[in-house]
Amino acid sequence: MTAVLALRTPAAARTLPPVARAALRVPRAAPAFLGRWSVRLLVTAAVLAFAVLAAGPHLLGYRTMTMLTASMAPGIEPGDVVIATPLAVGDVTEGMVISYHIPVDDHRVVSHRVIDVQHAPDGTVTVQTKGDANDHPDPWTAVLQGDTAHEVRAVVPELGHLITALRTPAVHHALAHGVPAVLAGWLLLSIWRPGDEEDGS
Repeated sequence: MTAVLALRTPAAARTLPPVARAALRVPRAAPAFLGRWSVRLLVTAAVLAFAVLAAGPHLLGYRTMTMLTASMAPGIEPGDVVIATPLAVGDVTEGMVISYHIPVDDHRVVSHRVIDVQHAPDGTVTVQTKGDANDHPDPWTAVLQGDTAHEVRAVVPELGHLITALRTPAVHHALAHGVPAVLAGWLLLSIWRPGDEEDGS
């Protein structure tokens, strides 16, 4: 038995049903939608960073410091930002991680763990500290100055690297001039954007 197949006319194109045509159509609003949310995400991140690093210390009294060494690794790595909250000097106990000025060299601020505390009759508090990653205690004892010490309460990973990058002259100028220009352009486009064209029936 011989089967006869119907031949299609050469170069004839099949017409897709309306549902298939709609599925192939690329939404024109997708790039605009992604652009709007990208800008919103950038602005939100900038506001949060400003709140944590600039406004928060003045309003809530905590301190933020960037870890420069690996002396407290792996809990605090270089480039992490530590958030230290105030507490009374008399409340400092062994095991706390505190941020304080070392009594030698440049009197820089370090964040190390307290391994010994001595309370003098006059109220003076002297501490011995050690970095978690160090083999030996710090080669000094420090008298905590004033009535307030600062205990490390939270760590923000990698934020210090971003802060360092933002402080470089090239990035600083780009942000100071480029970001306002981009935001202004985005606002103008959102105001004067032409209305979506309607498909003809």
